[in-house]
Amino acid sequence: MRHLTAHGREQAIALGDRLRWHDCAPTHIWTSHLVRAVQTAELVAAGLASKVTIEVMPALAPGQDVRSVIAALEALRPTPHSETGLPEKLDVLLVGHEPGLSGIGALLVGASDFAALGKAEAARIADGTLRWRCAWNSEAPAR
Repeated sequence: MRHLTAHGREQAIALGDRLRWHDCAPTHIWTSHLVRAVQTAELVAAGLASKVTIEVMPALAPGQDVRSVIAALEALRPTPHSETGLPEKLDVLLVGHEPGLSGIGALLVGASDFAALGKAEAARIADGTLRWRCAWNSEAPAR
């Protein structure tokens, strides 16, 4: 069982901070059960100032079938808001491991060449399109 280093903790908080700058407001935070992933999820959520409950998803662990993550995402279909009738916004933050995360990205965008994510790097995918990638120390997301 390995814990995040001091540098890893700094990176996770900084990533959450940067994601907050870019209006990321997750409605769900899912993480692998491994200690460093859980710690990363907690620190990114703190950087985001998010009060969302972090949920452990076994399918995000190394060696698991990423298609089960896709199925869980599809099961989250937005439901209509009780007052407006418009679909509720769903933004899911996934914290896991490579090559699983890039495999999930590839399935979501329909491209087998989805580049691996670096440590403390996020990718924003919406409607089947990679919108941007953002590292913990970048000033602005890269397209």
